[in-house]
Amino acid sequence: MTNILLNLDHEPRFNDIRVDDIKPALQTAIAQAREQIAQIKTQSEITWRNTVEKLTDITEKVGRIWGVVAHLNSVVDTPELRAVYNELMPEVTVFFTEIGQDIELYERFKAIKNSPEFAKLDAAQQTKLANDLRDFVLSGAELPPEQQAEFAQLQTESAQLSAQFSQNVLDATDAFALYFDEDALSGSLKGIPEDALGMFQAAAQAEGKSGYKVGLQMPHYIAVMTYADNRELREQVYHAYATRASELGKAEWDNTAIINRTLEIALAEAKLLGYQNYAELSLVTKMAETPKQVLNFLRDLAQRAKPFAQKDLAEVREFAAKNLGLPEIQSWDLAYASEKLREAKYAFSETEVKKYFPASKVLSGLFSQINKLYGVNLMEKKVSVWHEDVRYFELEKDGAIIGAVYMDLYAREGKRGGAWMNDYRGRRRFLSGEKKSEIQTPTAYLVCNFTPPVAGKEARLSHDEIITLFHEMGHGLHHLLTRVDELGVSGINGVEWDAVELPSQFMENFVWEYNVLREMSEHEDSGETLPESLFNKMLAAKNFQRGMFLVRQMEFALFDMLIYSESNESSLKNWAEVLQKVRAEVAVVQPPEYNRFANSFGHIFAGGYSAGYYSYAWAEVLSADAYAAFEESGDVKTTGAKFWNEILAVGGSRSAAESFKAFRGREPKIDALLRHSGFDVEIA
Repeated sequence: MTNILLNLDHEPRFNDIRVDDIKPALQTAIAQAREQIAQIKTQSEITWRNTVEKLTDITEKVGRIWGVVAHLNSVVDTPELRAVYNELMPEVTVFFTEIGQDIELYERFKAIKNSPEFAKLDAAQQTKLANDLRDFVLSGAELPPEQQAEFAQLQTESAQLSAQFSQNVLDATDAFALYFDEDALSGSLKGIPEDALGMFQAAAQAEGKSGYKVGLQMPHYIAVMTYADNRELREQVYHAYATRASELGKAEWDNTAIINRTLEIALAEAKLLGYQNYAELSLVTKMAETPKQVLNFLRDLAQRAKPFAQKDLAEVREFAAKNLGLPEIQSWDLAYASEKLREAKYAFSETEVKKYFPASKVLSGLFSQINKLYGVNLMEKKVSVWHEDVRYFELEKDGAIIGAVYMDLYAREGKRGGAWMNDYRGRRRFLSGEKKSEIQTPTAYLVCNFTPPVAGKEARLSHDEIITLFHEMGHGLHHLLTRVDELGVSGINGVEWDAVELPSQFMENFVWEYNVLREMSEHEDSGETLPESLFNKMLAAKNFQRGMFLVRQMEFALFDMLIYSESNESSLKNWAEVLQKVRAEVAVVQPPEYNRFANSFGHIFAGGYSAGYYSYAWAEVLSADAYAAFEESGDVKTTGAKFWNEILAVGGSRSAAESFKAFRGREPKIDALLRHSGFDVEIA
C-alpha cells in the first residue's frame, strides 16, 4: 500500500492518512533529503537552480509532510498521533537545524550573492537569498563546532518544550467538566442562552449522558462568564480556567518548569549568537529595531488608553453595585456585569445579534466582500478532510484557480483552542525539472473554535466570532493572493512578524459596515436582515470598554517583551513578579492571587510570538491606517486592487515598510487607530 504522505503534490487524502504511515514517511523523506543535499555540495558549478532552488525542493517535501502531521496534531489530537508527533519532533528539528548550520551550503549561498548571477536574479529571489544568508547566521552557521552542537541541542529541546506546553494546556482544558440535570435550568444554568444550553446538552450526549456538560473550551467559557446568573458557577469556571496547566492543578500538566526552561533556552541561544537577550535576537527579523523602541511604543499606547480604561471600570462597577447587587466586582463578574451594562446602555444584547447570523450566510457574506475587494470567487469543492465539520473552497480569478482554503470552524475536544491560519503549501514557480514553468498554487488551513451547531440546527455566529472569521481570512488572503513566484517570500513567507497581522486586522474593519453585515444576515425566526436600527446600536457600542481591552493587550505585550529582554540568567525565574509589576503599571483590573494566566499563554511559549506579542498593536497602527484609505476614497474596487497589488500580492518579497508606503504613499500614522478606538476625544 502506497504511503500517502510521500506523495503530497496535491491536497492530502486526510481520510486515508494512518498514524502508522507518519514515521516511515518522514524518516524516508529525511534520509532522501540528506542524500540530495550531499549531491548539491558535490556540484563544481554553483548556481541558483542547482543550489537555492534545489534546496527549496528538498526542504519543502520534508516540511510539507511534517506540516500535515503538526496540523492534525492541533485539530484531531489522539494519544497515538501525539505519541508519534512527540517522538519525531526531535528528528525534524535536528534535520532543519543541521541545514541551517551547514557551512558548505552557507558558503555556496554566499558565492551566489557574490557572483555575476546575483544581478540577474529578480527582486524576490534577491530578497530570499538575503533572508537565507541571515537565517544561516541565526541558525549558528558561523559558530565553532562545539557551540553549533550546543545551539542545535537547545533548538531541539525548545521545540519539544513548545509542544509539551500546548499539550498540557489542551489536556487541562479538556479534563474539566461540570454536569447538570434539568433542574439546573432554574438554578446553576439560569441566564445562559438557549444555543449555549444546546451546546452543553450536546457535549453531555457525546458522552452518553443526559443533562448538560460545561467544559472549558472557549465557547463554553464565554457562555458561562457572560451569561450565567449564578455567581458561584462563574467563579468555579473562572478558577478552573485561570489555573489551567499550573501547580494548582494536576502536576503532570504544570507548565511552570517549562516556562522557566523556555526562557533559559531563549537567552542561551541569543548569547551564543552574540545578542544580550532573546528580544534582541527576535527583532532581527521584524520591523521594530530594538526592545526599547517596542517598550516605548507599548507604554505610549497604554498611557493613552489607561484613562479610558479607568472610566470603563468605574462605569461597570457603579452599574454592578446599583443594579446587580455586586458591591465589589471580581474577575468572574466582569464579563457578566459588562454584558448587562451593554444591554442597558445600548438596548441590545449579543444574544439578540447572534440570531441574525447563520454560519452559511456569514460565509457567503465574507466571500461576497472578498469578491468586491479583489474580484475573486470562492467555490466549495468536496475533498477528503480530517473531520466532518471541515469545508474546502477554491479561489477563482478570471477563470483560473489561484488557491484554496480548508475551513475548520467549530470547537471540539481534542482541538487546540484559539483561532489561526496556517499554510499547507505556498505559491512557487518551478524553474527546472519535470514541473518546469508550472505554478504551484497556495493552500491554507483556517481554524477557529466557534460555538458548534447542535440538535440539527445551523450554527449561529456572534459578532465577535464574525470578526475572528474575517481576521483569519485576512491572513488567508495574504497567503493565497500572492503573485510572488519564489516560495521563501511568497504569501506570508518572509513577512516580518510584526507586520503579518496587517492584512488580518485590516479585514476586521469591514465587519463594522452595515452593508456587509446586512448581506450576511437572516434572522432565525423571521428571516429578516439585520435592521439598521440594531446595527446603529452595535456601532454605538463598538468601543464599549475599548480602553479596558487595550490595556489588557498592553499587559500581555509588555510582559512578553520584558521577560524576553532579561539578560541575567539568575533573574529569568522572576517572570511572575514581572507580570505583577506590569499589571501595577498598566492594568486597571487586578486578578485574584491564584490566577496563573502565564501558564496557558501559548502565544509566547508555544506559538511563535516570543518577544513578538506586541505585533498585534504594532500592526493595528498599519491596518487602521490602511482601512482609512478606503474611508477616504470610497472606491472599494480601485482601493482594493491597490491593497492587493502593494500589500497582499508582494508577500515577503520586499519589506513591509516599503509595501505600506507603496500603498499609502507615506509612512504609517497612529491617528486612524486612535480615532477607530475612540481615543481621539477628551474624557469628560
